[in-house]
Amino acid sequence: MKERFSMNWRLFWTFAKMGVMTFGGGMAMLPILQREVVENKHWATGEELTDYYAIGQCTPGIIAVNTATFIGQKYGGAIGGIVATLGVVFPSLVIITILAAFINNFAHIAWVQNAFAGIQVCVCVLIFNAVRKLLKKSVVDKRTAVIFLLV
Repeated sequence: MKERFSMNWRLFWTFAKMGVMTFGGGMAMLPILQREVVENKHWATGEELTDYYAIGQCTPGIIAVNTATFIGQKYGGAIGGIVATLGVVFPSLVIITILAAFINNFAHIAWVQNAFAGIQVCVCVLIFNAVRKLLKKSVVDKRTAVIFLLV
């Protein structure tokens, strides 16, 4: 019982940290997933993560949430999938609730507008890096290069 709680807490906490640090959705989350899930925690291999990510893009819903669900389910069964999903969603829910309460009071301030513009630039860089990593791992011959370009 205690082991199960500890495992679920690790899943929740790992994905909650990713949820806090990920601006820009699933594509921006890929490098963080790679580092945490594959390199640090060893919950999945790089190939499995790529597969989960691809399936997460094809299924309805948010890529980051779908991927978290797949990884959580692999590591901790159905409960692990639910816990990982809650972990990745919880920080956004809290942050959006707080921002929604105050955004109209501060939206006209120049530094707030500049901060959001800066976040957009960072998101673009994170997405570019994610696509580059996918390119390196996915394109292994001419056939896969053509498929990658078409997609």
